[in-house]
Amino acid sequence: MAVALDDLDRKILSELQKDAEQSLDEIARRVGSSKTPVWNRIRKMKDMGVIARTTAILDPEALGLEACFFVLIRTSEHEADWQRKFLKALKERPEVMEAHRLAGDIDYILKVRVKNARAYDQFYQALISEVRIYNVTALLSMEEIKSTTTLPL
Repeated sequence: MAVALDDLDRKILSELQKDAEQSLDEIARRVGSSKTPVWNRIRKMKDMGVIARTTAILDPEALGLEACFFVLIRTSEHEADWQRKFLKALKERPEVMEAHRLAGDIDYILKVRVKNARAYDQFYQALISEVRIYNVTALLSMEEIKSTTTLPL
């Protein structure tokens, strides 16, 4: 369920998405308010779950994780036990950056970040040793054109 936000809330969120390390004074100045109301609104948005967490965004290439694969998974298994094992396997793998269940011909799509193709193969072999998968297609991203954590407000 969407939370009702006013223009000031959206301006504050926009500033936090740009740089959550800004001081309250800086955010207040940029949004045209004062420090206390900005702090109160941030606290309220945290309490309402609008701000889920504050984290650092790391550069994967700087850390040697140069290969990004999009993995398309089709399964013939739809039982609760299979799904539980599959979801557990995904959650335990730090290489899996995102996982989505899809409508259509493909059941799941994963975003997997690894060092290279060999590391992807190790990930793949480990995954299929834990759960039966009908079909897997891995697509290597040649170039990241846009990647953002910024939501449109």
